[in-house]
Amino acid sequence: MDNRKLTMLMDFYELTMANGYFVDGKHNEIAVFDVFFRSIPDKGGYAIFAGLEQVVEYVQNLEFGKEELAYLASKKIFDPKFLKYLETFKFTADIYAMKEGTPIFPHEPLLVVKGPILECQLIETMVLLTINHQSLIATKSARIVYAARGRSVIEFGARRAHGYDASIYGARAAYISGVVGTSNTYVDFKYQIPALGTMAHSYIQSFATEYDAFKSYALTYPDACVLLVDTYNTLKQGIPNAIKVQKEVLDPLGKKLKGIRLDSGDLTYLTIEARKMLDEAGLEDCKITVSNSLDEYLIKELIHQGARIDTFGVGERLVTARSEAVFGGVFKLSAIEVNKELVPKIKISENVQKTTTPGFKQVYRFYDQNCMAEADVMTLFEEEIDNTKPYHLFDPNFPWKNKQVENYHVKPLLIPIFIKGKLVYDLPTLEEIRAYHKQEFNALWPEVLRLENPHEYYVDLSEKLWKLKQDLIQKYKV
Repeated sequence: MDNRKLTMLMDFYELTMANGYFVDGKHNEIAVFDVFFRSIPDKGGYAIFAGLEQVVEYVQNLEFGKEELAYLASKKIFDPKFLKYLETFKFTADIYAMKEGTPIFPHEPLLVVKGPILECQLIETMVLLTINHQSLIATKSARIVYAARGRSVIEFGARRAHGYDASIYGARAAYISGVVGTSNTYVDFKYQIPALGTMAHSYIQSFATEYDAFKSYALTYPDACVLLVDTYNTLKQGIPNAIKVQKEVLDPLGKKLKGIRLDSGDLTYLTIEARKMLDEAGLEDCKITVSNSLDEYLIKELIHQGARIDTFGVGERLVTARSEAVFGGVFKLSAIEVNKELVPKIKISENVQKTTTPGFKQVYRFYDQNCMAEADVMTLFEEEIDNTKPYHLFDPNFPWKNKQVENYHVKPLLIPIFIKGKLVYDLPTLEEIRAYHKQEFNALWPEVLRLENPHEYYVDLSEKLWKLKQDLIQKYKV
């Protein structure tokens, strides 16, 4: 699977447009495309950027071999000279992107491609499907981890994901956002994300009694014994049998029961009662894990109700982002070079949200003196922000909403990944991405992190960029 060649993983119209550019002699014209999204899943206050590493891998391996060229020739619609051009195709464009794990907000470019328009067009589909999927799952996972309030979250969704790629890369994205492990062994093998798991109900049912199953498991894994206690009756059989195994099997070995897991029933009531029973038996350190179609809202409610839970196993509603299973990232032209000068381009819509922001851009994040994120500002790429001077922030749609900030520092979010087709970015390890995410996530105000009715984080335009956008709207207005 990892050796698949994904060159042809693109919408067919990328190829028909590329052929058209080539036939018209436009294929080397320099263009700028932005990747951005318009709305945050689940009406949340933030999203999380993920998937850059897989974009890099795709771009590095983008080439057209004999099989691909034979397939394209069989369509009988592509110019032979275009197919000849593809024989020696090499990606030569620039790519700028935010770091994986960065909290992101609507309309700001997450990734920018600048280079020959044909090359930019060919990578559109793979860039979008990669970033859309992993950013969606990273966002959902961040919400779930935040709702758990310091309790561990394990990704349990391998068997419910939309295919094996969704399972693998979904687990990767979830780990970036703070999930501590996964049920997917392949993900541990590939990414060293801890694979965790003990037993299913079938294991217990295969023995004559629940106690026999628990005893067998404890003898096999005395140092890591976690028992599933809800196969028959949690409080009358499961917990008593777990305590009995501690006394009769683990105590003689000098070992302790590490934990129990519940996968059904009234989780608040059962965990409160289970905690009492375990504590009375001297098993105060025995951890309680729960699963069963959990999401951030159920986790929040369980904690509110006083459930005694140490770890949440979250499956289908995490790995499929079931409540809103689409991350609406788009790939839009923002500038094109004419006579060696970049000319800004805009798409205008009656829907304000669909009117694009023109030009080759940078995004700066403003932090206050306590390193808390205040706002993001989109600028033209050549603009610099002098943080020794006060800065005027304003709402680009309602410019009378404004304020002046002082005692701040800024950080450019778009960094070079490829320059003239050469990778210039040292890809961080997954642990480094995870640590960066935690740092940047903790810089968001709690009001932005609320699951419901969050504060809207400001994404502004520089005055220069705002004026350019207004001038183009007036220019093309019918």
